[in-house]
Amino acid sequence: MEDELSFSDIYGGRLALQRRYYSPSCREFCLSCPRLSLRSLTAVTCSVWLAAYGLFTLCENSMILSAAIFITLIGLLGYLHFVKIDQETLLIIDSLGIQMTSSYASGKESTTFIEMGKVKDVIINEAIYMQKVIYYLCILLNDPMEPNGISQVVPVFQSAKPRLDCLIEVYRSCQEILAPGKATSTSP
Repeated sequence: MEDELSFSDIYGGRLALQRRYYSPSCREFCLSCPRLSLRSLTAVTCSVWLAAYGLFTLCENSMILSAAIFITLIGLLGYLHFVKIDQETLLIIDSLGIQMTSSYASGKESTTFIEMGKVKDVIINEAIYMQKVIYYLCILLNDPMEPNGISQVVPVFQSAKPRLDCLIEVYRSCQEILAPGKATSTSP
């Protein structure tokens, strides 16, 4: 079963959440961000090239124009390959673990897998960010040295920064999968 919901990020931008239910113990959440805006790309490129042309008229050195074109192209490729994330995916499988995947605008993907034995809980946390309180979903990892301790907090959907209503949807589904596993593992 698959459905798609529309939410917004902390800046008011639109996000699309696709929920896929493969089985009662396996769910996937894909949070899609807006694509790169052609308007903003054109504005940045034109402003850099106009500044370079202004320097060219003052210095009369053609290397300035060549450098501006080169820097713009390298900057755009770097932005698309290392910064701009189009989609973030959270796949949770009860008996196996949690996989987080980030898909960049250039097509590159970055995947992190956490074994279910290391997962203590999935929670919604809050933080102060630019004079605002924002909420984020994170995975708490067990501390191997201390049974009740937490060794690490792994944030989810770092790039998209969805609002609380979106996080609650994902949180509830994650708890439906994690809660039966906790009940059976804590019983003697």
